[in-house]
Amino acid sequence: MKLSMPRYDQAPVLVVGDVMLDRYWHGGTSRISPEAPVPVVRVEQIEDRPGGAANVALNIAALGAPALLVGVTGRDEAAHSLTDSLHAAGVEAHFQRIDEQPTIVKLRVMSRHQQLLRMDFEEPFDTDAEALAEDVDGLLAGVKVLVLSDYGKGALKNHQALIQLARARGIPVLADPKGKDFSIYRGASLITPNLSEFEAIVGHCADEAELVARGARLMAELELGALLVTRGEHGMTLLRPEHPALHLPARAREVFDVTGAGDTVISTLAASIAAGEELPQAVALANLAAGIVVGKLGTAAISAPELRRAVQREQGSERGVVSVEQLLLALEDARAHGEKIVFTNGCFDILHAGHVTYLEQARAQGDRLVLAVNDDASVARLKGPGRPINAVDRRMAVLAGLGAVDWVVSFAEDTPESLLRAVKPDVLVKGGDYGIEQVVGAEIVRAYGGEVRVLGLVENSSTTAIVEKIRSK
Repeated sequence: MKLSMPRYDQAPVLVVGDVMLDRYWHGGTSRISPEAPVPVVRVEQIEDRPGGAANVALNIAALGAPALLVGVTGRDEAAHSLTDSLHAAGVEAHFQRIDEQPTIVKLRVMSRHQQLLRMDFEEPFDTDAEALAEDVDGLLAGVKVLVLSDYGKGALKNHQALIQLARARGIPVLADPKGKDFSIYRGASLITPNLSEFEAIVGHCADEAELVARGARLMAELELGALLVTRGEHGMTLLRPEHPALHLPARAREVFDVTGAGDTVISTLAASIAAGEELPQAVALANLAAGIVVGKLGTAAISAPELRRAVQREQGSERGVVSVEQLLLALEDARAHGEKIVFTNGCFDILHAGHVTYLEQARAQGDRLVLAVNDDASVARLKGPGRPINAVDRRMAVLAGLGAVDWVVSFAEDTPESLLRAVKPDVLVKGGDYGIEQVVGAEIVRAYGGEVRVLGLVENSSTTAIVEKIRSK
């Protein structure tokens, strides 16, 4: 499946649901309490993170998408901490504040990256369902997807009213369900239960065929547009009416903490659909994001650069031989990390010591080196009959193996000017007895503020000389 990084900046999403504060007390343990056989934690750091529906909104904002949030809190210190964290992350929060009820707080005591204890401070909210629906209705006009993030804490009491409000505007509704009554999500575009939540509704599934069959019946019964079952180490299964099941393997390299993984899945799904991705591609992106988040400690958000790098790995464009499309995606990520891009080009027909030295010098001009290689037809036009000696795919494969080279891309024109306009490197490098004004593309690079540098020649190193020597013998 071909993946690309969506334009999340044009994908506003509204999240409605149970917001909570995830609070962490971090400290060291060096002794057992004399009062009971439990470790004593000396608290050295207190950390607050948005949790529940607030974490879904935070993940959407971290991807670069406009995120709006409607939820319920108390009027207390935890609500202030939650509001401040969300505003700092760029989330537009609209809270119904209820007097004399606490904001939901989940307190985790951590030592050496291990959770020793969790304490929950919560009671179901007496939500004003009509007022909440009015808030949602007023915000729907400015968004492309509605997410119902349901933790069963009382913020969502009118699921059907919210689903119908969105459907009347043609806005997809994604729901992360809870409880044993999924009928409240009837008519949703997609629901995302985990395997235990799914089996609590349909019964135990002995194998994938049974899972698919029971999922199909559930979709028909509830008039769902699609069903995504997250299955932990077994990945995800996407079911759609009149489509074959799509099974995606788990992508985690190392599972450190599964806290908030479901939030990451639905937030990436929602933002990707809002950005115009088809559902299979959106699910694949969510699967990659979930593989990242389980490698982090506690409730965490996935940033756009992290997801972009995962997409690059998936598409094989992290480094090496790439297409122009893959290159531009990789460069977007490199720039997001503040890396300086260097560009050079040539035929590189028979690789020799002069080439290697030159490319090492070019790489030293920045953080990443893009090497553009003339294709076979352009080499023949430039060098004459009998050239190239090596076809372009072989030349590129050898060049990609050099430590100095990050990406190798080919071009068909006699000059790389069109590629330069697309890449916009920070530094254009050329070797030889050129003046800067003689370097092809120099005026293009200098026009947008880039640099042009000419490196010296390595003496007694020439592909043409090597070819002539071979022919003379």
